[in-house]
Amino acid sequence: MEDGKSGYDPSPVNPLPAVVWVLFGVIFAIEAVLAGADAGFYGGPGAVGWRIETIEAWGFSPELYRWMWRTGQWPPSELLRFVTYPFLHVGFVQMALVAVFVLAMGKMVGETMGNFAVAAIFLGSSAFGAWVYAATLQDPAWLIGGFPGAYGLIGGFTFVLWARAKLTGGNQAQAFSLIAMLMGVQLLFGLLFGTDNTWLADLAGFCAGFALCFALVPAARRALLQRMRRP
Repeated sequence: MEDGKSGYDPSPVNPLPAVVWVLFGVIFAIEAVLAGADAGFYGGPGAVGWRIETIEAWGFSPELYRWMWRTGQWPPSELLRFVTYPFLHVGFVQMALVAVFVLAMGKMVGETMGNFAVAAIFLGSSAFGAWVYAATLQDPAWLIGGFPGAYGLIGGFTFVLWARAKLTGGNQAQAFSLIAMLMGVQLLFGLLFGTDNTWLADLAGFCAGFALCFALVPAARRALLQRMRRP
């Protein structure tokens, strides 16, 4: 029977949830503009400073957060940095790695929990990762890049695997194999080439992504409450 008559879609690629395309599009578009400016394709001589100016305007500064904490002043324009920094990157390579995680993990989470969950996990994990980074360390280095949010989506994917294993009686610990591997790779690269403290924001992002699923998935929340009430 012909495809047109059967209604069968032969496309080998499943469509991505809309919010995943939006996240990817914003991340890619910002990097494309800044990379073009860095290369001198437009903007004149001053364009080479666009990336630094953008980071200063929208990146996350732990020193600024600590100032807000000490003074009790929380300007909304500065609080926006908690959710704008993950769309800025130091260069194309970092952006590409983040994009791969967002596309892959966002697809898995979106197909299971929906578009709102993907956005909530990405932005919520980014904000929580930044807060942990600033509140725990005294490192003055700015935080930019979408890795905390991407790790949050990994946390969401881990939740899906963990919940599925719980329902089927499988090995729940195996659900955490991906994050264990990624943190192991980060540790190895840190030992070989040195690293900064942003791994803490990544790990916090993963924890936030996993935890947010209990609020985003009502069935999971009910199961957790029932478990806590058992004698």
